[in-house]
Amino acid sequence: MSETTKKPVEGTSEEKDIQAGIITDLDEGGLFLHEHGFTSETIQAMLDDEPRNKALVHRVDLILLPLLAGTYTLQYIDKSALAYSAVFDLLTSTHMSSNEYSWLASIFYFAYLVAEYPWNVLAQRTRLGKVVSANVVAWGSMLMITAACSSFNGMAICRFLLGIFEAPITPCFMMIVGMWYTRAQQPFRAGVFYSCNGVGAMIGSLLTFGIGQIKTIAVWRAIYLILGGITILWGIVMLFFLPDDIVSAKRFKLEEKALLIARSRLGRTGVINHHIKWYQIREALVDPQVWILFFFTLFNETINGGYANFGKLIIKGLTNDPLETVALGIPQGAFQVFWILSGTFLASRIRNIRTYVMALYLAPTITGVCLMWKLPHESHKVGILFSYYILGAYVCSLVLALQMPATNLAGYTKRSTGVALVFLAYCAGNIIGPHAFLAREAPLYQTGCKVILACSSSQVALAIGLRLLLTRRNKKRDAAAGNEGGEGLSQADELSDLTDFENPNFRYVL
Repeated sequence: MSETTKKPVEGTSEEKDIQAGIITDLDEGGLFLHEHGFTSETIQAMLDDEPRNKALVHRVDLILLPLLAGTYTLQYIDKSALAYSAVFDLLTSTHMSSNEYSWLASIFYFAYLVAEYPWNVLAQRTRLGKVVSANVVAWGSMLMITAACSSFNGMAICRFLLGIFEAPITPCFMMIVGMWYTRAQQPFRAGVFYSCNGVGAMIGSLLTFGIGQIKTIAVWRAIYLILGGITILWGIVMLFFLPDDIVSAKRFKLEEKALLIARSRLGRTGVINHHIKWYQIREALVDPQVWILFFFTLFNETINGGYANFGKLIIKGLTNDPLETVALGIPQGAFQVFWILSGTFLASRIRNIRTYVMALYLAPTITGVCLMWKLPHESHKVGILFSYYILGAYVCSLVLALQMPATNLAGYTKRSTGVALVFLAYCAGNIIGPHAFLAREAPLYQTGCKVILACSSSQVALAIGLRLLLTRRNKKRDAAAGNEGGEGLSQADELSDLTDFENPNFRYVL
């Protein structure tokens, strides 16, 4: 034990906690270093070994990113099964109206809204990787069950349960990235798996194009059966290979785990703590940063709720051929990959420009929706297609916004709560969005275009406001550190599960 590590008083509850393998004032990473005798000198020596750090990050990438990317690709395809099916024979086969179709899109996110925080708490309290993997298997099963539906009521129940099982994926993935990577590395890694929405759009369109040739059963039922089977198999792979956290990961040696924990300490956000701390929940609720991100995400996903579910119907308004509609959707996926990877790459490479990128990448969305709204659809089909493709740039801004709580909120419970609140907004926006696209306005959807324009413009203002808030906080902390002679926290405090409000050394990423 180093000289700076706090020694528990004999007979106290803290000493009993240590004997039981739990230390409530340290996160799990701090406990691991404490138990295995890693001193601050040893940790610093490992951090200074640049080749060793690069090799370890490369190994983490090879283990984690394929699992996250594969899951996200399937999640997008499976979530979009409803939109793919609507292009074919879903509406006629189940006797659904356009209004009922809008409610199916929203019902998914009502379930998301209900289930996301409980899943988040369960993942924190138990085994994060197993929670995620079991849900992948469950939502694949639910897709296959959906193929048996013959009415709106049955579809609504299955859609709700699908939302329940998909709810933990994105927030848990953001927590995984926050755990395994430094703050500078997090945006691009999050961008890698989130860009798989675009990969999913391309693969999903190609798969659906192929499935559309089936003549033996209804095309929409074949879509759900095939996609569900693929997802179940992938979920089983995840159960075996996705680690729960750094401490329990079996594919890393003791020294590698210590180095990963040490790297996570650089951001002073902690690794993982299975103890729920109520004061950190309260702190998250009164932090203006959290609420700016809440409304930014709400507006973003109001855009997404309409664009994702009605985009293919807008294209269908340009052609009466379902297969051609699916094929014309493929470039949209490529555009989305470009938007996300380019924006998150810039955010990772250039210091403190994340909020600038969040605002800048809304410009193509604003331009695209204006073109879609004002161009005549009959005489400017190429222009409408181009506007549809560039409108999706807003997704890059979303990725950075979703990553912000993991980057800029310290204290594991506070960070989990912040992530949960932002994802509540994510759900609410996706519930609201589809209802701005009115059936009587098809295929122009003027009201939907106006809502997208208002939301994207508001997001630009929120991104600027967030930057001003975080800049002011950093300047105050820099001034306070100068007045106090720059004294830092002890090693024990650095390992403690402190929030960003409690830790004077914490600096916010802009």
